[in-house]
Order: sequence, then structure tokens, then C-alpha cells
Amino acid sequence: MSTVLVVNSGSSSFKYQLLDMNTERVLAAGLVERIGEGLGTTTHTKYYSLEKGEAAPTIDKQTIERQQPIPNHTAGFQAMLDAFAIDGPSLTDYPPVAVGHRVVHGGARFFEPTVITPLVEINIDDLSMLAPLHNPGALAGIVAARKAFGTVPHVAVFDTAFHQTLAPSAYTYAIDAEIARLHRIRKYGFHGTSHKYVSQAAADFLGRDNADLKQIVMHLGNGASMCAVNGGRSVDTSMGFTPLEGLVMGTRSGDIDPAVLFQLHRRHEMSIDDLDHLLNKKSGLLGMTGKADMRDVLAGRAAGEEVATLAFDVYVHRLRSYVGSYLAQLGGVDVISFTAGVGENAAPVRAEALANMEWAGINIDEKRNNESAPGIHVISTDDSPVAVLVVPTNEELEIARQTLQATA
Repeated sequence: MSTVLVVNSGSSSFKYQLLDMNTERVLAAGLVERIGEGLGTTTHTKYYSLEKGEAAPTIDKQTIERQQPIPNHTAGFQAMLDAFAIDGPSLTDYPPVAVGHRVVHGGARFFEPTVITPLVEINIDDLSMLAPLHNPGALAGIVAARKAFGTVPHVAVFDTAFHQTLAPSAYTYAIDAEIARLHRIRKYGFHGTSHKYVSQAAADFLGRDNADLKQIVMHLGNGASMCAVNGGRSVDTSMGFTPLEGLVMGTRSGDIDPAVLFQLHRRHEMSIDDLDHLLNKKSGLLGMTGKADMRDVLAGRAAGEEVATLAFDVYVHRLRSYVGSYLAQLGGVDVISFTAGVGENAAPVRAEALANMEWAGINIDEKRNNESAPGIHVISTDDSPVAVLVVPTNEELEIARQTLQATA
């Protein structure tokens, strides 16, 4: 059996999955949290198949939660190893052939999954200036994981890597060129692992060659971004130098006139930190309605609440603006996919985002869109020139695939 351990590490927690890459099935998953906060928590879930006669096996699970002191990431990985040893599956029976690490920012240096060496660690640390909330935690996880699994290769999979195919005209900001060069200011894009997975999954589902398709992927969660994919390559994306640019999100503003910040600083005496907190933590759906969850906004809209209706309309208006932009950039589209929490579950968002776009070959089937279905499914009409899909994302599986690719 070829198993891969996938790690997504932050500053005070990390998630993990152990996958059997022969079947691409999850064997176990877990979360270690409150690292360095006194009493930490480990949640470990073991998955296993239940054979039922001639029917296909169903997946059952068992979840165990423990509390213990977890002073640092090294102790966190030991707690994870203990969970595997006590609760299973045994890592002796299912030893990882590699460990894949999600790293948010690879800058302009990393454009593919990369086997981690001391030099790569130095580069990830250096890139922390571009992602101070993410890369340090990822690096702490990498260091701890290499201690725990010292005999297998470790691979960094970067959220920004998929967007390294953007042309200079797409990633360059129109500011002083020397300042931009000195401070590495350009569009990097994020959610790349999800956009790559979804665009390939959509092509596979349709039985089409990804190289022949023009696609728009809409990753709509608490954080949200869109991507124009031409022939399997990212050609434009909504997030930019940071994950703040682009769409309206749960707590982030997305696109905004930069002069608004000057005004708030001069007239409202808001500091840089105040403005950062405003745009990243107190804006988006939360800023407009007091609620960051789209489910709450939809409920308020259904109840006739004006603030919820306006927030929904603003959210959808931004989506439609990017759809139109990407239709122009791609010269038409073959497939549009919705993914992540909002994209996979909020039928009204999907319907309004693509409403009245028959002129572009986009025809939504109302019944299909409102039905809840597992896995990838079509929500466009049978005669729609553009296939519109709901595609559940699986970033852990994509990281595991890229990890095997890098170590082959």
C-alpha cells in the first residue's frame, strides 16, 4: 500500500490526513489545536469500510478526542503519532511513503511541488514577509514533521504555485516598477491547489481533455476566489498580492478603492493596523450584516431583511463582474464549476451569479440547481453549450497527488 500523510499547519494548530493512494481513500484524519496554549486538543478520526453483501462498501468512522499539554509543534506531532498508535490505523502497517505539506505562499520562486531541503526551508522562511500569518506556521509544522518522519521525503505544495502561469500583464500592478521589484509586489493568487483540483476533476467528469477546455472555477467559501483556466493553466485569478483582493468574502472586503484607506486614516485617524483589521476581519458579509456566514445571510434575505438582501446583491454583483471579465479573457468558456462551502451548498448564489447569461451559452437548470446531490453533478440544462457543475473540492487529495508526483 502506498500511503501519504498530508499536513496543513498553522501557528497554533495543524490538520492531517493519511491517504491510501492506491484507492485515494482517507484512512485517518485529525486536528491538533491550541498548540502552546496550555491544554491542547487532539481529535483523531479513523475511517474504515463496512462490507454489506454484494453492495459497494460504505465508509464508517470512529472519532476520539483527547486533551493534553501541547507546548509546541513537535509535541503536537508526538500527540498525532500517539493517536495513530492507540486508535489506528497503525503507521507500522500503513507507513507513509512521503509527507505532503500545504504552504500558502511560494512567491515567484516555487511553481511546482518541491521536495523540502534545508534550502527550501530557508526560502519558505524568507517568504514569511509575504505571508506572515501563514508561512511561519507551515514551517513550524515542516520542522516538527521532519523530526517525526525523518526517513521519508517531505514535499511542499504551494497555494500560489498554480498561478505562476499568469502572464506579466495579468500579475503586474501599475505602480512604480522599482518599488514593486524591491518589495516583491505583484499578483500571486491563492487557492491554487483547489483551483487545480477542481478544473482537472471537471474535465475528468466530462470525459474531456483538460488541455482543450476553457474553464472558470469559483471557489466560494469564507475565503473566496475565482480563476480563469485555459488548457489546464491559470491565466487570471481574483486574489492578488494577498488573499484580500477580489471577491466579497465572509469577513474580507475584496476589491476596494485604495483611496478609501487614505480617507479613513486622515479623517477617522485609523492606523495601519486598524485598517488591516477592518478590511480582513470586519468587512465582507460580516461588515454589511453582522453575520459572516452565507447561510445566515440567505436566511435573512428570505425573511426580507434589507441588509441581508443588499449584502447578497453586492456579493453576487462582484461574482458576475469577474465572470464577465474571465469570459473576455478566455474568449468564451466551456465549463464553469462552483466549489467550497458556499459554492457547493448555496443554490441561490449559483443561480443569481449566472442569471440571464444565455447570451454566453450559460443555461442553469432550476430543478438541478436546487437539488442536493453528492459528488460532482451538473446544474446546467442538457442543451446548455456551457457545462455548469458543482465540484466538491479536495485539497488534501490534490496535495497527496502532487507529493507522489514530486517524489516519483
